[in-house]
Amino acid sequence: MSEVHDKPELSRYEIRDGDEVAGFSEYRLASGTIAFTHTEVDPAFNGRGLAKALVAEALEDARRRGLAVLPFCPYVRKVIAAEPTRYLDLVPLRDRDRFKLPAARTPWAPTWRADVS
Repeated sequence: MSEVHDKPELSRYEIRDGDEVAGFSEYRLASGTIAFTHTEVDPAFNGRGLAKALVAEALEDARRRGLAVLPFCPYVRKVIAAEPTRYLDLVPLRDRDRFKLPAARTPWAPTWRADVS
């Protein structure tokens, strides 16, 4: 069974499989913000969903702690974009465009606009 733990002394969350570190997500903390910079899972653990479990728990922990999220890590950005109704609100509205994230939490947005005269 895998478990996720914050390791503040290393500025990262780790996911462990038994006694082994299977992967980690590095971050930087600054005044109410957590910036995720890199996520990595050992190739020996690929295909088990550990990267997603790691990032999901890190994002939930950021929510519990009231931290805004800056997803510099492409994988963290991918998880947020894949589940906007669950995670998008963690990214400040003013920062969403620079991370190519939608402004709204809806999973879709219309591509057309009706002009009513």
